[in-house]
Amino acid sequence: MQLFYKEYGEGKPVVILHGLFGFSDNWKSQAKVLANYFRVIVVDLRNHGRSEWDEIHSYETMADDVIETMDSLNLSEFHVIGHSMGGKVAMHLAQSYPARLLKTIVVDMGVKSYPMHHQDLIEAIKAVPIETISARSQVNTFLSDRIPEEGVRQFLLKNLYWIERGKLAWRMNITVLEANMRSVLDALPDIEVLSPTLFIKGANSNYILEEDYESIENIFLDAEIQSISGAGHWVHADSFEEFTERVIAFLLR
Repeated sequence: MQLFYKEYGEGKPVVILHGLFGFSDNWKSQAKVLANYFRVIVVDLRNHGRSEWDEIHSYETMADDVIETMDSLNLSEFHVIGHSMGGKVAMHLAQSYPARLLKTIVVDMGVKSYPMHHQDLIEAIKAVPIETISARSQVNTFLSDRIPEEGVRQFLLKNLYWIERGKLAWRMNITVLEANMRSVLDALPDIEVLSPTLFIKGANSNYILEEDYESIENIFLDAEIQSISGAGHWVHADSFEEFTERVIAFLLR
């Protein structure tokens, strides 16, 4: 499937892949900074944002979607940056299409499998009586008891859009995402990657622990793992300037 995307700047192409429940707009600020050096292409992965919905939601299909989209732009080689679920897509690209990738940056995502930990968010989203709601503020109020973290609520609320006057809908295909959550959390295949890869983790996040470094380096033979202090899972937002500086330095090196 060809994906919806937005472009910024010019130069060597850098493709940015968002995480679960996200979409391209989450990376707009970072993309504009990177656009001073690169041609930045920020996509909406399948079942997210403005891209098509499909019953199949696997890393293999998401990686194929990215390649099909780059083919449509006549881009034979590109850098890739992926956050969380998008980071796993980036890793699958590096394994399945090594000739297409220049450098890979994985943001706060390891190669291991993860336990189910999104169920509360999924249940909260499904519980929203979206058909009877006529304002975003009503959704925020409805979710406040179920999701106490304001930042998480605001992240999810960005997925709301107006189908027509007075009628809201979600941009994410929550039914398919829930049905495929086990595969979303699966470990990466044990296929070695030779190209330069930077893993950037949030020091306050538990997605990549020190004990995970060896398993990462066993697959990514030219890997560098960096930690940004004071940052959580959304490293690129929590430490905006330090994150973008490290990304630019790695890609220009």
